Amino acid sequence: MPENFTQLFKQSFSDLDSAVSSWKKLAEALGKTQTGSGKRVTGPLHKAGWSGVSATYGFEAMEATESKLGTAQLDAQLITTTLDTLHTKMQAAQRKLRNAVADAEAAGHKVREDGWVEPKQAVDPKYHNDPDYEGLQRQANTGLGGFRARIDEALTDADTASYRAAELLHQIDPFDLDKRYGRANAEEDAARVAEFAGINAKDIPDGKDPNQAAEWWGDLDAEKQRFYLAAFPDQIGALDGLPATTRDQANRTVLDMKLNDYALREGDLGYHDRSNYRSLSSLKERMEKSDTGPAHKQLYLLGLSTNGDGRAIVAMGNPDTAKYTAVQVPGTDTQLENFGGQIDRVNKLQDAAGDRTAGKGRDVSTIAWLGYNAPELNNSVMGDGRAKDGAEDLRDFTHGLRAAHEGERTHLTVLAHSYGSTTAGAADAGGQGLDADDMVVVGSPGLTVDRADQLHIDPKHLWVGAADNDKVSNFTSGLTLGADPKETEFGAQRMYVDTSGHSGYWDEDSKSLENQGRIIAGKEPKNEGAG
Repeated sequence: MPENFTQLFKQSFSDLDSAVSSWKKLAEALGKTQTGSGKRVTGPLHKAGWSGVSATYGFEAMEATESKLGTAQLDAQLITTTLDTLHTKMQAAQRKLRNAVADAEAAGHKVREDGWVEPKQAVDPKYHNDPDYEGLQRQANTGLGGFRARIDEALTDADTASYRAAELLHQIDPFDLDKRYGRANAEEDAARVAEFAGINAKDIPDGKDPNQAAEWWGDLDAEKQRFYLAAFPDQIGALDGLPATTRDQANRTVLDMKLNDYALREGDLGYHDRSNYRSLSSLKERMEKSDTGPAHKQLYLLGLSTNGDGRAIVAMGNPDTAKYTAVQVPGTDTQLENFGGQIDRVNKLQDAAGDRTAGKGRDVSTIAWLGYNAPELNNSVMGDGRAKDGAEDLRDFTHGLRAAHEGERTHLTVLAHSYGSTTAGAADAGGQGLDADDMVVVGSPGLTVDRADQLHIDPKHLWVGAADNDKVSNFTSGLTLGADPKETEFGAQRMYVDTSGHSGYWDEDSKSLENQGRIIAGKEPKNEGAG
Protein backbone atom coordinates (compact mmCIF):
# COMPACT_ATOMS: atom_id res chain seq x y z
CA MET A 1 0.00 0.00 0.00
CA PRO A 2 2.90 2.48 -0.51
CA GLU A 3 0.82 4.29 -3.12
CA ASN A 4 -1.66 5.30 -0.40
CA PHE A 5 0.98 6.72 1.91
CA THR A 6 1.15 10.24 0.52
CA GLN A 7 -2.61 10.42 0.01
CA LEU A 8 -3.41 9.47 3.62
CA PHE A 9 -0.62 11.59 5.07
CA LYS A 10 -1.84 14.76 3.34
CA GLN A 11 -5.55 13.94 3.18
CA SER A 12 -8.05 16.66 4.08
CA PHE A 13 -11.34 15.20 5.26
CA SER A 14 -13.41 18.34 4.73
CA ASP A 15 -15.38 16.77 1.87
CA LEU A 16 -16.17 13.71 3.96
CA ASP A 17 -17.16 15.94 6.87
CA SER A 18 -19.49 17.88 4.56
CA ALA A 19 -21.02 14.66 3.29
CA VAL A 20 -21.74 13.54 6.85
CA SER A 21 -23.40 16.87 7.60
CA SER A 22 -25.52 16.72 4.43
CA TRP A 23 -26.76 13.19 5.00
CA LYS A 24 -27.50 14.03 8.63
CA LYS A 25 -29.65 16.96 7.55
CA LEU A 26 -31.44 14.75 5.03
CA ALA A 27 -32.16 12.10 7.69
CA GLU A 28 -33.54 14.77 10.01
CA ALA A 29 -35.66 16.27 7.22
CA LEU A 30 -37.10 12.88 6.28
CA GLY A 31 -37.96 12.16 9.90
CA LYS A 32 -39.67 15.54 10.29
CA THR A 33 -41.54 15.00 7.02
CA GLN A 34 -42.81 11.62 8.19
CA THR A 35 -43.93 13.08 11.52
CA GLY A 36 -45.35 16.13 9.81
CA SER A 37 -47.41 13.99 7.48
CA GLY A 38 -49.25 12.59 10.48
CA LYS A 39 -49.65 15.95 12.19
CA ARG A 40 -50.59 18.04 9.16
CA VAL A 41 -52.29 15.56 6.83
CA THR A 42 -53.36 12.19 8.21
CA GLY A 43 -54.24 13.42 11.70
CA PRO A 44 -56.47 16.30 10.60
CA LEU A 45 -58.25 14.04 8.13
CA HIS A 46 -58.94 11.48 10.86
CA LYS A 47 -60.08 14.25 13.17
CA ALA A 48 -62.40 15.62 10.49
CA GLY A 49 -64.05 12.21 10.22
CA TRP A 50 -63.18 11.52 6.59
CA SER A 51 -64.67 8.13 5.78
CA GLY A 52 -65.87 5.96 2.94
CA VAL A 53 -64.17 4.07 0.14
CA SER A 54 -62.01 7.01 -0.90
CA ALA A 55 -60.90 7.48 2.71
CA THR A 56 -59.99 3.81 3.06
CA TYR A 57 -57.76 3.87 0.01
CA GLY A 58 -56.51 7.36 0.78
CA PHE A 59 -55.38 6.51 4.30
CA GLU A 60 -53.77 3.32 3.06
CA ALA A 61 -51.79 5.27 0.46
CA MET A 62 -50.74 7.87 3.03
CA GLU A 63 -49.65 5.20 5.50
CA ALA A 64 -47.61 3.54 2.75
CA THR A 65 -46.00 6.88 1.94
CA GLU A 66 -45.19 7.51 5.59
CA SER A 67 -43.69 4.04 5.78
CA LYS A 68 -41.45 4.80 2.81
CA LEU A 69 -40.40 8.06 4.41
CA GLY A 70 -39.46 6.08 7.51
CA THR A 71 -37.36 3.69 5.43
CA ALA A 72 -35.69 6.60 3.68
CA GLN A 73 -34.96 8.23 7.03
CA LEU A 74 -33.36 5.03 8.32
CA ASP A 75 -31.31 4.60 5.14
CA ALA A 76 -30.11 8.21 5.35
CA GLN A 77 -29.20 7.68 9.00
CA LEU A 78 -27.28 4.51 8.10
CA ILE A 79 -25.36 6.38 5.41
CA THR A 80 -24.67 9.19 7.91
CA THR A 81 -23.36 6.74 10.50
CA THR A 82 -21.28 4.86 7.94
CA LEU A 83 -19.65 8.05 6.63
CA ASP A 84 -19.20 9.46 10.13
CA THR A 85 -17.56 6.25 11.30
CA LEU A 86 -15.36 6.20 8.19
CA HIS A 87 -14.40 9.81 8.94
CA THR A 88 -13.43 8.86 12.50
CA LYS A 89 -11.48 5.76 11.44
CA MET A 90 -9.63 7.58 8.63
CA GLN A 91 -8.64 10.42 10.94
CA ALA A 92 -7.41 7.91 13.50
CA ALA A 93 -5.38 6.13 10.81
CA GLN A 94 -3.93 9.47 9.66
CA ARG A 95 -2.92 10.39 13.21
CA LYS A 96 -1.35 6.98 13.65
CA LEU A 97 0.57 7.43 10.38
CA ARG A 98 1.77 10.94 11.13
CA ASN A 99 2.85 9.96 14.64
CA ALA A 100 4.81 7.01 13.26
CA VAL A 101 6.54 9.22 10.68
CA ALA A 102 7.31 11.90 13.27
CA ASP A 103 8.78 9.35 15.67
CA ALA A 104 10.87 7.76 12.89
CA GLU A 105 12.28 11.11 11.83
CA ALA A 106 12.93 12.10 15.44
CA ALA A 107 14.96 8.90 15.76
CA GLY A 108 17.10 10.02 12.80
CA HIS A 109 15.46 7.99 10.02
CA LYS A 110 14.40 9.28 6.64
CA VAL A 111 10.87 8.43 5.52
CA ARG A 112 10.56 8.31 1.73
CA GLU A 113 7.54 9.58 -0.23
CA ASP A 114 6.25 6.02 -0.57
CA GLY A 115 6.35 5.52 3.19
CA TRP A 116 9.46 3.36 3.35
CA VAL A 117 11.62 4.04 6.41
CA GLU A 118 15.32 4.01 5.49
CA PRO A 119 17.93 2.83 7.95
CA LYS A 120 20.18 5.54 9.31
CA GLN A 121 23.91 5.50 8.96
CA ALA A 122 25.40 5.40 12.43
CA VAL A 123 28.91 4.77 11.01
CA ASP A 124 30.49 6.20 7.88
CA PRO A 125 30.02 3.63 5.08
CA LYS A 126 33.74 3.73 4.32
CA TYR A 127 34.26 1.83 7.56
CA HIS A 128 31.96 -1.02 6.52
CA ASN A 129 34.84 -3.49 6.80
CA ASP A 130 35.29 -2.64 10.44
CA PRO A 131 34.32 -5.65 12.63
CA ASP A 132 32.09 -3.44 14.75
CA TYR A 133 30.32 -1.81 11.77
CA GLU A 134 27.36 -4.19 11.48
CA GLY A 135 26.78 -4.32 15.23
CA LEU A 136 26.79 -0.54 15.52
CA GLN A 137 24.42 -0.24 12.58
CA ARG A 138 22.06 -2.84 14.07
CA GLN A 139 22.07 -1.10 17.43
CA ALA A 140 21.37 2.27 15.84
CA ASN A 141 18.43 0.86 13.86
CA THR A 142 16.79 -1.27 16.52
CA GLY A 143 13.48 0.61 16.14
CA LEU A 144 13.44 0.48 12.35
CA GLY A 145 11.12 -2.54 12.07
CA GLY A 146 8.72 -1.01 14.57
CA PHE A 147 8.40 2.24 12.62
CA ARG A 148 7.78 0.35 9.37
CA ALA A 149 5.17 -1.83 11.09
CA ARG A 150 3.38 1.20 12.54
CA ILE A 151 3.19 2.84 9.12
CA ASP A 152 1.93 -0.38 7.53
CA GLU A 153 -0.66 -0.74 10.29
CA ALA A 154 -1.93 2.79 9.77
CA LEU A 155 -2.26 2.23 6.02
CA THR A 156 -4.01 -1.09 6.61
CA ASP A 157 -6.46 0.54 9.02
CA ALA A 158 -7.34 3.19 6.45
CA ASP A 159 -7.67 0.68 3.62
CA THR A 160 -9.85 -1.66 5.71
CA ALA A 161 -12.14 1.17 6.84
CA SER A 162 -12.49 2.49 3.30
CA TYR A 163 -13.25 -0.94 1.85
CA ARG A 164 -15.79 -1.81 4.55
CA ALA A 165 -17.56 1.55 4.26
CA ALA A 166 -17.81 1.19 0.48
CA GLU A 167 -19.24 -2.31 0.93
CA LEU A 168 -21.86 -1.10 3.41
CA LEU A 169 -22.89 1.85 1.26
CA HIS A 170 -23.30 -0.48 -1.68
CA GLN A 171 -25.56 -2.77 0.39
CA ILE A 172 -27.97 0.01 1.33
CA ASP A 173 -30.51 -0.68 -1.39
CA PRO A 174 -32.27 2.37 -2.89
CA PHE A 175 -34.90 0.08 -4.39
CA ASP A 176 -36.28 -0.46 -0.88
CA LEU A 177 -37.48 3.13 -0.78
CA ASP A 178 -40.61 2.58 -2.85
CA LYS A 179 -41.75 -0.57 -1.04
CA ARG A 180 -43.58 -1.02 2.25
CA TYR A 181 -41.33 -3.95 3.15
CA GLY A 182 -38.23 -1.80 2.74
CA ARG A 183 -37.95 -1.17 6.46
CA ALA A 184 -37.24 -4.84 7.16
CA ASN A 185 -34.35 -4.83 4.68
CA ALA A 186 -33.05 -1.59 6.15
CA GLU A 187 -33.09 -3.21 9.60
CA GLU A 188 -30.69 -5.86 8.27
CA ASP A 189 -28.43 -3.13 6.91
CA ALA A 190 -28.57 -1.43 10.31
CA ALA A 191 -27.08 -4.45 12.04
CA ARG A 192 -24.09 -4.40 9.67
CA VAL A 193 -23.58 -0.65 10.04
CA ALA A 194 -23.78 -0.99 13.82
CA GLU A 195 -20.95 -3.54 13.76
CA PHE A 196 -18.82 -1.21 11.63
CA ALA A 197 -19.52 1.71 13.97
CA GLY A 198 -18.77 -0.33 17.08
CA ILE A 199 -22.36 -0.02 18.27
CA ASN A 200 -23.71 -3.19 19.83
CA ALA A 201 -27.35 -3.83 20.67
CA LYS A 202 -26.05 -5.72 23.70
CA ASP A 203 -24.81 -2.40 25.10
CA ILE A 204 -28.42 -1.27 25.53
CA PRO A 205 -29.30 -1.61 29.24
CA ASP A 206 -31.56 -4.50 30.20
CA GLY A 207 -34.13 -2.12 31.67
CA LYS A 208 -33.88 -3.43 35.24
CA ASP A 209 -32.39 -0.16 36.48
CA PRO A 210 -34.16 2.90 34.98
CA ASN A 211 -31.62 5.28 36.51
CA GLN A 212 -28.80 3.40 34.82
CA ALA A 213 -30.73 3.50 31.52
CA ALA A 214 -31.26 7.25 31.87
CA GLU A 215 -27.56 7.78 32.56
CA TRP A 216 -26.55 5.58 29.60
CA TRP A 217 -28.79 7.49 27.22
CA GLY A 218 -27.65 10.85 28.53
CA ASP A 219 -23.99 9.91 28.02
CA LEU A 220 -24.51 9.13 24.31
CA ASP A 221 -23.80 11.89 21.82
CA ALA A 222 -26.68 13.03 19.61
CA GLU A 223 -25.47 11.02 16.62
CA LYS A 224 -25.40 7.75 18.54
CA GLN A 225 -28.81 8.48 20.02
CA ARG A 226 -30.19 8.95 16.51
CA PHE A 227 -28.61 5.70 15.37
CA TYR A 228 -29.95 3.67 18.30
CA LEU A 229 -33.40 5.14 17.66
CA ALA A 230 -33.27 4.29 13.98
CA ALA A 231 -31.66 0.86 14.25
CA PHE A 232 -33.11 -0.57 17.48
CA PRO A 233 -36.53 1.08 17.98
CA ASP A 234 -38.11 -1.93 19.71
CA GLN A 235 -35.46 -1.98 22.46
CA ILE A 236 -35.25 1.79 22.89
CA GLY A 237 -39.04 2.15 23.02
CA ALA A 238 -39.31 -0.34 25.86
CA LEU A 239 -36.54 1.15 28.00
CA ASP A 240 -37.79 2.71 31.23
CA GLY A 241 -35.89 5.83 32.22
CA LEU A 242 -35.57 7.28 28.72
CA PRO A 243 -37.33 10.52 27.72
CA ALA A 244 -40.99 10.18 26.75
CA THR A 245 -40.34 11.83 23.38
CA THR A 246 -37.61 9.29 22.63
CA ARG A 247 -39.76 6.31 23.57
CA ASP A 248 -42.69 7.72 21.64
CA GLN A 249 -40.61 8.11 18.48
CA ALA A 250 -39.22 4.59 18.81
CA ASN A 251 -42.58 2.97 19.53
CA ARG A 252 -44.31 4.78 16.68
CA THR A 253 -41.67 3.27 14.42
CA VAL A 254 -42.43 -0.16 15.88
CA LEU A 255 -46.16 0.47 15.40
CA ASP A 256 -45.64 1.35 11.74
CA MET A 257 -43.47 -1.73 11.21
CA LYS A 258 -46.10 -4.01 12.70
CA LEU A 259 -48.85 -2.41 10.63
CA ASN A 260 -46.76 -2.80 7.48
CA ASP A 261 -46.19 -6.46 8.26
CA TYR A 262 -49.91 -7.07 8.76
CA ALA A 263 -50.77 -5.12 5.61
CA LEU A 264 -48.44 -7.24 3.50
CA ARG A 265 -49.92 -10.47 4.92
CA GLU A 266 -53.51 -9.26 5.16
CA GLY A 267 -54.96 -12.03 3.03
CA ASP A 268 -53.37 -14.74 5.18
CA LEU A 269 -53.90 -13.34 8.68
CA GLY A 270 -55.39 -15.56 11.35
CA TYR A 271 -57.91 -14.41 13.95
CA HIS A 272 -55.31 -13.22 16.47
CA ASP A 273 -53.27 -11.23 13.95
CA ARG A 274 -56.37 -9.78 12.35
CA SER A 275 -57.52 -8.57 15.76
CA ASN A 276 -54.10 -7.03 16.39
CA TYR A 277 -54.19 -5.37 12.98
CA ARG A 278 -57.51 -3.71 13.79
CA SER A 279 -56.35 -2.71 17.27
CA LEU A 280 -53.08 -1.20 16.08
CA SER A 281 -54.79 0.63 13.24
CA SER A 282 -57.21 2.18 15.73
CA LEU A 283 -54.35 3.10 18.05
CA LYS A 284 -52.42 4.77 15.23
CA GLU A 285 -55.51 6.71 14.17
CA ARG A 286 -56.01 7.91 17.72
CA MET A 287 -52.37 8.90 18.08
CA GLU A 288 -52.50 10.89 14.86
CA LYS A 289 -55.69 12.66 15.89
CA SER A 290 -54.05 13.74 19.13
CA ASP A 291 -51.07 15.20 17.26
CA THR A 292 -53.25 18.07 16.06
CA GLY A 293 -54.55 18.92 19.53
CA PRO A 294 -53.15 21.02 22.38
CA ALA A 295 -49.86 19.87 23.88
CA HIS A 296 -51.35 18.42 27.07
CA LYS A 297 -53.81 16.33 25.02
CA GLN A 298 -51.17 14.86 22.72
CA LEU A 299 -50.46 11.17 23.16
CA TYR A 300 -47.08 9.56 23.75
CA LEU A 301 -46.66 5.86 22.96
CA LEU A 302 -44.42 4.60 25.77
CA GLY A 303 -44.81 0.87 25.23
CA LEU A 304 -46.23 -1.59 22.70
CA SER A 305 -46.38 -5.36 22.26
CA THR A 306 -48.60 -7.79 20.39
CA ASN A 307 -47.60 -10.78 22.49
CA GLY A 308 -50.55 -12.59 24.04
CA ASP A 309 -53.51 -10.24 24.35
CA GLY A 310 -51.24 -7.30 23.63
CA ARG A 311 -49.80 -4.54 25.78
CA ALA A 312 -49.71 -0.79 25.39
CA ILE A 313 -48.64 2.20 27.46
CA VAL A 314 -49.93 5.60 26.39
CA ALA A 315 -49.41 8.94 28.13
CA MET A 316 -51.68 11.93 27.62
CA GLY A 317 -49.38 14.90 28.00
CA ASN A 318 -45.62 14.69 28.44
CA PRO A 319 -44.84 13.06 31.82
CA ASP A 320 -41.25 14.34 31.72
CA THR A 321 -42.39 17.94 32.15
CA ALA A 322 -45.68 17.50 34.05
CA LYS A 323 -46.08 18.84 37.57
CA TYR A 324 -48.63 16.12 38.28
CA THR A 325 -48.37 12.60 36.86
CA ALA A 326 -50.86 9.75 37.18
CA VAL A 327 -50.55 6.11 36.12
CA GLN A 328 -53.81 4.20 35.62
CA VAL A 329 -53.51 0.40 35.88
CA PRO A 330 -56.51 -1.43 34.35
CA GLY A 331 -57.98 -4.70 35.47
CA THR A 332 -59.58 -7.92 34.28
CA ASP A 333 -60.11 -8.55 30.56
CA THR A 334 -58.26 -5.42 29.43
CA GLN A 335 -56.34 -6.07 26.24
CA LEU A 336 -55.08 -4.32 23.15
CA GLU A 337 -58.44 -4.76 21.47
CA ASN A 338 -60.28 -2.59 24.02
CA PHE A 339 -57.38 -0.35 25.06
CA GLY A 340 -59.10 2.70 23.62
CA GLY A 341 -61.38 2.67 26.66
CA GLN A 342 -58.34 3.15 28.89
CA ILE A 343 -57.28 6.22 26.92
CA ASP A 344 -60.80 7.57 27.45
CA ARG A 345 -60.39 7.09 31.20
CA VAL A 346 -57.05 8.88 31.46
CA ASN A 347 -58.53 11.72 29.41
CA LYS A 348 -61.28 12.10 32.02
CA LEU A 349 -58.77 11.83 34.86
CA GLN A 350 -56.61 14.54 33.34
CA ASP A 351 -59.62 16.84 33.00
CA ALA A 352 -60.72 16.11 36.57
CA ALA A 353 -57.24 16.89 37.90
CA GLY A 354 -56.90 19.93 35.64
CA ASP A 355 -59.92 21.54 37.26
CA ARG A 356 -57.78 21.78 40.40
CA THR A 357 -54.31 22.73 39.11
CA ALA A 358 -52.83 26.10 38.30
CA GLY A 359 -52.17 24.98 34.74
CA LYS A 360 -55.78 23.84 34.20
CA GLY A 361 -54.58 20.44 33.04
CA ARG A 362 -51.66 21.67 30.98
CA ASP A 363 -49.43 20.63 33.88
CA VAL A 364 -50.94 17.13 34.18
CA SER A 365 -49.93 13.91 32.43
CA THR A 366 -52.10 10.82 32.82
CA ILE A 367 -50.93 7.42 31.63
CA ALA A 368 -52.84 4.30 30.65
CA TRP A 369 -50.51 1.45 31.65
CA LEU A 370 -51.38 -1.92 30.17
CA GLY A 371 -47.88 -3.22 30.75
CA TYR A 372 -48.91 -6.61 32.09
CA ASN A 373 -50.99 -9.57 30.99
CA ALA A 374 -54.33 -8.71 32.58
CA PRO A 375 -56.33 -11.86 33.48
CA GLU A 376 -59.29 -13.03 31.49
CA LEU A 377 -62.67 -13.76 33.02
CA ASN A 378 -61.61 -17.23 34.18
CA ASN A 379 -59.80 -18.82 37.11
CA SER A 380 -56.70 -16.67 36.52
CA VAL A 381 -58.56 -13.76 38.11
CA MET A 382 -58.66 -15.60 41.45
CA GLY A 383 -54.89 -15.98 41.79
CA ASP A 384 -52.15 -13.40 42.19
CA GLY A 385 -49.90 -14.90 39.50
CA ARG A 386 -50.63 -12.29 36.83
CA ALA A 387 -50.22 -9.50 39.39
CA LYS A 388 -46.84 -10.73 40.58
CA ASP A 389 -45.70 -11.29 36.99
CA GLY A 390 -46.44 -7.65 36.19
CA ALA A 391 -45.26 -6.14 39.48
CA GLU A 392 -41.62 -5.61 38.54
CA ASP A 393 -42.55 -4.05 35.19
CA LEU A 394 -44.85 -1.57 36.92
CA ARG A 395 -42.15 -0.70 39.47
CA ASP A 396 -39.60 -0.18 36.70
CA PHE A 397 -42.05 2.03 34.85
CA THR A 398 -42.80 4.36 37.74
CA HIS A 399 -39.14 4.57 38.69
CA GLY A 400 -38.42 5.27 35.03
CA LEU A 401 -40.82 8.21 35.17
CA ARG A 402 -38.83 9.57 38.08
CA ALA A 403 -35.51 9.08 36.27
CA ALA A 404 -36.68 10.77 33.07
CA HIS A 405 -38.49 13.69 34.72
CA GLU A 406 -37.12 17.17 34.17
CA GLY A 407 -36.92 19.80 36.88
CA GLU A 408 -38.87 19.78 40.12
CA ARG A 409 -40.13 16.40 41.34
CA THR A 410 -43.56 15.53 39.96
CA HIS A 411 -46.45 14.51 42.21
CA LEU A 412 -46.96 10.89 41.19
CA THR A 413 -50.23 9.06 41.73
CA VAL A 414 -50.84 5.42 40.88
CA LEU A 415 -54.51 4.60 40.29
CA ALA A 416 -55.70 1.06 39.79
CA HIS A 417 -58.99 -0.61 39.04
CA SER A 418 -60.18 -4.12 39.82
CA TYR A 419 -57.38 -6.68 39.31
CA GLY A 420 -55.14 -3.77 38.36
CA SER A 421 -55.15 -2.88 42.06
CA THR A 422 -53.84 -6.36 42.81
CA THR A 423 -50.98 -5.73 40.39
CA ALA A 424 -50.33 -2.30 41.88
CA GLY A 425 -50.40 -3.77 45.38
CA ALA A 426 -47.93 -6.51 44.47
CA ALA A 427 -45.69 -3.90 42.85
CA ASP A 428 -45.73 -1.56 45.84
CA ALA A 429 -45.21 -4.38 48.31
CA GLY A 430 -42.06 -5.63 46.62
CA GLY A 431 -38.64 -4.19 45.79
CA GLN A 432 -38.48 -0.47 46.50
CA GLY A 433 -42.16 0.01 45.86
CA LEU A 434 -43.68 2.34 43.30
CA ASP A 435 -42.24 5.57 44.73
CA ALA A 436 -45.72 7.09 44.48
CA ASP A 437 -46.97 10.05 46.49
CA ASP A 438 -50.55 8.75 46.44
CA MET A 439 -52.27 5.53 45.45
CA VAL A 440 -55.94 5.14 44.58
CA VAL A 441 -57.64 1.76 44.20
CA VAL A 442 -61.25 1.34 43.11
CA GLY A 443 -63.27 -1.86 42.86
CA SER A 444 -60.38 -3.76 44.40
CA PRO A 445 -60.45 -7.52 45.07
CA GLY A 446 -57.28 -7.18 47.19
CA LEU A 447 -53.75 -5.81 47.16
CA THR A 448 -51.90 -9.10 47.92
CA VAL A 449 -51.21 -7.96 51.51
CA ASP A 450 -53.05 -8.14 54.85
CA ARG A 451 -52.43 -4.57 56.01
CA ALA A 452 -51.72 -1.20 54.43
CA ASP A 453 -48.46 -0.84 56.34
CA GLN A 454 -47.08 -3.83 54.40
CA LEU A 455 -46.92 -1.56 51.36
CA HIS A 456 -44.34 1.15 50.70
CA ILE A 457 -47.00 3.85 50.26
CA ASP A 458 -47.84 5.84 53.37
CA PRO A 459 -51.23 4.42 54.54
CA LYS A 460 -52.44 8.01 54.89
CA HIS A 461 -52.04 8.33 51.13
CA LEU A 462 -53.64 5.02 50.15
CA TRP A 463 -57.19 5.74 49.04
CA VAL A 464 -59.84 3.04 48.56
CA GLY A 465 -63.04 3.62 46.63
CA ALA A 466 -65.83 1.04 46.53
CA ALA A 467 -69.35 1.53 45.19
CA ASP A 468 -72.12 0.04 47.30
CA ASN A 469 -73.13 -2.35 44.53
CA ASP A 470 -69.66 -3.15 43.19
CA LYS A 471 -69.77 -6.96 43.10
CA VAL A 472 -66.01 -7.36 42.85
CA SER A 473 -65.29 -5.19 45.87
CA ASN A 474 -68.17 -6.60 47.92
CA PHE A 475 -68.01 -10.31 47.11
CA THR A 476 -64.43 -11.17 46.08
CA SER A 477 -62.32 -8.79 48.15
CA GLY A 478 -60.61 -10.50 51.07
CA LEU A 479 -60.88 -14.01 49.59
CA THR A 480 -57.77 -14.98 47.61
CA LEU A 481 -55.94 -11.76 46.77
CA GLY A 482 -55.26 -10.29 50.18
CA ALA A 483 -57.34 -8.64 52.89
CA ASP A 484 -60.25 -6.36 51.99
CA PRO A 485 -58.65 -2.90 51.62
CA LYS A 486 -61.90 -1.03 52.30
CA GLU A 487 -62.20 -2.44 55.81
CA THR A 488 -61.10 -0.14 58.63
CA GLU A 489 -58.65 -2.64 60.08
CA PHE A 490 -56.71 -2.73 56.80
CA GLY A 491 -55.50 0.77 57.59
CA ALA A 492 -56.14 2.65 54.32
CA GLN A 493 -58.24 5.77 53.74
CA ARG A 494 -61.77 5.54 52.33
CA MET A 495 -62.44 7.73 49.31
CA TYR A 496 -66.03 8.81 48.85
CA VAL A 497 -67.66 7.57 45.64
CA ASP A 498 -71.15 8.22 44.36
CA THR A 499 -71.17 5.97 41.30
CA SER A 500 -72.75 2.61 40.68
CA GLY A 501 -71.34 -0.79 39.74
CA HIS A 502 -67.82 -1.99 39.06
CA SER A 503 -66.93 0.33 36.17
CA GLY A 504 -68.71 3.60 36.94
CA TYR A 505 -65.87 5.31 38.77
CA TRP A 506 -65.10 7.52 35.74
CA ASP A 507 -68.67 8.70 35.11
CA GLU A 508 -68.85 12.34 34.02
CA ASP A 509 -69.72 14.88 36.74
CA SER A 510 -69.43 12.26 39.48
CA LYS A 511 -67.80 12.73 42.87
CA SER A 512 -65.93 9.49 42.22
CA LEU A 513 -64.14 11.07 39.24
CA GLU A 514 -63.75 14.40 41.00
CA ASN A 515 -62.06 12.82 44.00
CA GLN A 516 -59.59 10.93 41.83
CA GLY A 517 -58.78 14.19 40.08
CA ARG A 518 -58.27 15.94 43.41
CA ILE A 519 -55.81 13.29 44.56
CA ILE A 520 -53.87 13.48 41.28
CA ALA A 521 -53.61 17.24 41.85
CA GLY A 522 -52.17 16.62 45.32
CA LYS A 523 -55.34 17.58 47.21
CA GLU A 524 -57.49 15.75 49.73
CA PRO A 525 -60.61 14.08 48.32
CA LYS A 526 -63.97 15.40 49.40
CA ASN A 527 -66.01 13.45 51.91
CA GLU A 528 -69.55 13.00 50.60
CA GLY A 529 -69.26 16.23 48.68
CA ALA A 530 -68.36 18.34 51.76
CA GLY A 531 -65.02 19.92 52.57
